[in-house]
Amino acid sequence: MNSLLGLIIQIINLYQFILLLYIIATWLLNFNIINSSNRFVYSIMEAMYRLCEPSLNLVRRYIPNFGTIDISPIIVYLGLWFIKSLLIEYWPR
Repeated sequence: MNSLLGLIIQIINLYQFILLLYIIATWLLNFNIINSSNRFVYSIMEAMYRLCEPSLNLVRRYIPNFGTIDISPIIVYLGLWFIKSLLIEYWPR
């Protein structure tokens, strides 16, 4: 059972890493540091968009709008951290 817990924790860690990369990449796109007309950049951004946006949109539905500041990635990241901590603490040994 501990190997299953390790797998779940690693999947959560991987999703947190992809979420951080997605946040940084969207900043770089918005500041025109990287160009989305490049086919490789576009395909990477599309893959990260498809992975991250469902969870971000779920959170965006329930939090108020703060104008141009989007706090949904912070909430998703903290939620994943909380789930990971709960799994580690309450996983049957």
